Amino acid sequence: MECTGMKITKPKFRVSEKDRSPPDISVGNGNYELKGRIWLEGSSGTFLGYGRVVLLERIKKYGSISKAARSMGMSYRHAWELVDSINRNAKSPLVITSIGGKGGGGAQVTREGERAIEFFWRLYSKFETFLKEEMKSLDF
Repeated sequence: MECTGMKITKPKFRVSEKDRSPPDISVGNGNYELKGRIWLEGSSGTFLGYGRVVLLERIKKYGSISKAARSMGMSYRHAWELVDSINRNAKSPLVITSIGGKGGGGAQVTREGERAIEFFWRLYSKFETFLKEEMKSLDF
């Protein structure tokens, strides 16, 4: 059977910001690399992902959103927007802040925030193991 005069078109692929982002995990076998990103979505967008969890860890370490942002080369405004997004998607706040004054303000990761960090790194580890196992079966 021959089809004449028909034009075959491929669906258009629109590249998103997530597609342009570097992978969270990359495993290779010399010929190929299997790359992946993992994140949790909430009702209003991304809830937790690699960068957000690192931000939470830095807030825990420094006790400050601005210091955490600075340590990551990120603007305070962007870090604040990420923290706000995380808290909006969580059942209870993962970060609480206090207003400055004589002693200065600060930020603290809550117990729920610590649980979220632990959960994400367990999930990340399982994802990495999955990619490594799948890479072993790549034989074409």
